[in-house]
Amino acid sequence: MGDNKRTFSGAVGGLVGFIGMSAIAGVLITVAVTPALAVSSLAMTSTINVFENLPDYLKIDELSQVSTIYAVQADGQPYELASFYDQNRVEVPLEAMNQFVQDAVVAGEDPRFREHGGIDLQGTMRAALAKFTGGPTSGGSSVTQQYVKNVLVQKCEVMPDPAKLKACFKSATDATEERKLKEMRLAIGVEKVYTKDEILQGYLNITGFGGTVYGIQAAAEYYFSATAATLSLPQAASLIAIVNNPEKFRLDEPENEANGAANGYLANKDRRDYILFEMLKHKKINQVDYDAAVASPIQPVITEPSTGCQTAGGSAYFCDYVTYQLKTDPTFGDDEDSRITNFRRGGYQIYTTLDMELQMATEATIAENVPMTFDGWDVGAVATSVQVGTGRVLTMAQNKKYTQLEVAPGPEYTGINYNTDLNQGGSLGFQPGSTYKVFTLAEWLKEGHPLGERVDSARKANWGQFPDYCDGPQSFPGYNPRNDSNESGRNYSALESTIDSINTGFLGMAKRLDLCKIRDTAGSFGVHRADGEPLQKGASSVLGTNEIAPLSMAVAFAGIANKGTTCSPIVIDRIVGGDGVEIPAPVSTCTASVAPEVAAGMAYAMERVMTQGSAGESYRNTSPRVDMIGKTGTTDGSNDTWMSGASSKVATVVGVVSVTGKENNQRSLRFDSGSAATARHRMWPDIMGVANAKYGGDEFDEAANNLIRGVQVTVPDVRGQSVDAARSTLEAAGFGFTDGGVTDSELPAGTVARSDPAAGATTSTGATVTVYSSNGAQVLLPDAVGQKADQAKVTLAGFGIVTNDQAVTDPAQNGVVLAMSPAAGTPATPGGTVTIVVGRLGAAPPG
Repeated sequence: MGDNKRTFSGAVGGLVGFIGMSAIAGVLITVAVTPALAVSSLAMTSTINVFENLPDYLKIDELSQVSTIYAVQADGQPYELASFYDQNRVEVPLEAMNQFVQDAVVAGEDPRFREHGGIDLQGTMRAALAKFTGGPTSGGSSVTQQYVKNVLVQKCEVMPDPAKLKACFKSATDATEERKLKEMRLAIGVEKVYTKDEILQGYLNITGFGGTVYGIQAAAEYYFSATAATLSLPQAASLIAIVNNPEKFRLDEPENEANGAANGYLANKDRRDYILFEMLKHKKINQVDYDAAVASPIQPVITEPSTGCQTAGGSAYFCDYVTYQLKTDPTFGDDEDSRITNFRRGGYQIYTTLDMELQMATEATIAENVPMTFDGWDVGAVATSVQVGTGRVLTMAQNKKYTQLEVAPGPEYTGINYNTDLNQGGSLGFQPGSTYKVFTLAEWLKEGHPLGERVDSARKANWGQFPDYCDGPQSFPGYNPRNDSNESGRNYSALESTIDSINTGFLGMAKRLDLCKIRDTAGSFGVHRADGEPLQKGASSVLGTNEIAPLSMAVAFAGIANKGTTCSPIVIDRIVGGDGVEIPAPVSTCTASVAPEVAAGMAYAMERVMTQGSAGESYRNTSPRVDMIGKTGTTDGSNDTWMSGASSKVATVVGVVSVTGKENNQRSLRFDSGSAATARHRMWPDIMGVANAKYGGDEFDEAANNLIRGVQVTVPDVRGQSVDAARSTLEAAGFGFTDGGVTDSELPAGTVARSDPAAGATTSTGATVTVYSSNGAQVLLPDAVGQKADQAKVTLAGFGIVTNDQAVTDPAQNGVVLAMSPAAGTPATPGGTVTIVVGRLGAAPPG
């Protein structure tokens, strides 16, 4: 009773409102029904003029729709990874909405919809009277008017400026006679342009159903796991009930006391049953259907829509990378903010490059071989594959669960994509270790050095100066890296250094090159730091100390396999707009990084890394096998381990890393699958085996002989020369010179005792020859063969003598030295041992 009592001021306000609404009704009657009728009232004439001067054209924009990212399966069918929206809406035609839906709208919201010209005068007058008398609120807006209001609200919701959006929304929804008059005028205009079916279809696609759910199709999916075509009668009525007051009648708040599961969603049921009664009254359903529908309980089956990349499972990080690519695509807008907004509203269908078969294999092998967490170690595992020659990213996975929360719910979760750059949702990158050496190899071959050429590979604390065209010659005192397997050779060839990943060999190669050019060559393969800073170019960078995203390395290895032409990564094959029209997708840019013949030389060496060198385990474990190139990498302290390689069709990079850089020697750690340090060699073959079976592989181009062996020349004999003279002789012949230090020799102290390669050996032009000088500590052994044993001991004075008897039958050989070891003429150090063999008649034959 108290709620219905009215004050004097309220009554006056109601009367004013009634007069205003009556004037509007009179205007509408005059304009819409009897335009020829003479109107004598000045007020009425003025009102008519105002009304007629209002705009009657309403531009109906494209509705905000769900955009979806897909992978395409092997059978060509799309597989939904994730959807994105501001408003969960899927537009459908009227034919895809069953008759229950259509009839429920008309009966419940606007019974005379098919008869009026946009304005239901009877309903309008009823609403005005209710407002004046203080009676129950009665909606007077026709379906067309509601449609107009929704269209105006939609125009507001796409405004990026919050202040403008608020002002627009107020203008579109204020409960004023002025706003209502404009709405009516526009409704009449809409009715002149669109058919009743078109208006009904537009209304059912635009209207809100609570929260972010818009349109009858999305509402059917969300509330009842159905479609607009398959809704039952009571379900259809329940959904149309929501339209009247979305927040009051929504069905996804089971704990709501007024409209929840405990009371059978009573508020919605009351409205639903009213709609069912109106349907019965207007003969849209029969009594039997009505009775059954009213008796049926409301049982929502809430189906959360997939929104955001977390719904993509193990492919979530690939999905996340796709969204960052969309932010840079001008197809979606002029700047990053407008692009992602337009994507979330535009109803785009994005068909990606993801190969689901290869992705599943990638996810499976990571899960099998590397745990999501490990006590005392922030372990990470990454894998990404790129199609050679196209730049299409085929796989992307890591050993974590994806989350969009700012604070991860546990150590097994992260929103950081370990495979990509920082500005693409990724990390700061990881040191690729020796996999980076391939860029020094490329520069080596570009500069005309063959694989067979040898360099000074001895470990040293001072490597002297490295050429650097950017900043002048550079020195790095104290930089003294060891070789991973403690190789101690002093004169490795470029091929040997590549096969066995010899650190000192690559530093020796870099000494003959230019640090800045090596950096430039890496950049030509698309390699860059993940943090956006310039690539570093010190001596240590030759061995892979720049922090780089795994995807960048996969792109580079694909470039090597593509005869030296690198294609930028792409993740989108097709884009279909909300109107069904295909939109040009971003394209890969392919550029020549090195000449094909240089790439062939690189492949020659990198194939042998697989078959003879450090990547042999990955090669042997891959099935089926095709021609493959590869390079391994291990960072300082074995913190990070890498296997990077490619066939002529697919390049794959796999790594096990310390995410935050904490030191953990992988060689001392074990997973359930085996050693942490060799997990890369268990994962890479699993991925490439599937890739080889699906994509195949061709033989790599044959490398030219001049890139393998170079021009073969003979090493001059510099023995006996002074060290300075030997340097001049060798450099004049086109060789590099390295002082190997002092060695035992019979030659005069300070003169050259020997070289490596030795005098007379053939090697490549430009190869480094290591020269060793004599300490004069040795003498040439005199010849004691044929002497009596006692005489031989005199001849070999200064040496320890070991005598072995040998049976003879010739009396002349009795007591005579038959042989000696070392042989006569061999350099030997005084005090050393010489073994002589003496003939003896009747001696037991040697056993």
